[in-house]
Amino acid sequence: MARTDRQQRRQRRAEKLGTPPLQPARKPQQVEPVREAAPEAAPDLAVERQAEGRRGIPGLRFLQEAIAELKKVEWPTQQQVVSGTAVVIVACLLVGVYLYANDRVWSYVVQHVLLR
Repeated sequence: MARTDRQQRRQRRAEKLGTPPLQPARKPQQVEPVREAAPEAAPDLAVERQAEGRRGIPGLRFLQEAIAELKKVEWPTQQQVVSGTAVVIVACLLVGVYLYANDRVWSYVVQHVLLR
């Protein structure tokens, strides 16, 4: 038996309830935007950009942009670097001690409990 579509289900439901069936929602008509004629003298920007990228020393533009971005960076102060480094060292020490203790406990369990 074929599956019923939405319209058939709506009609069946309306017959049970004794009401007129619902009509499917209409899609709004799409209106195409009015396009103004482009002036004929306007150059093609894609071609212009390609030609612009080929001029000069290769990679010079990249370096200039990289330097400009590095000037925008908010660099940390010496105090922020020192405190950040201290936090990392303390965290590494804590994790190292935890792993060392965990290794010692499990090695004892394996040697003296499991391997008797």
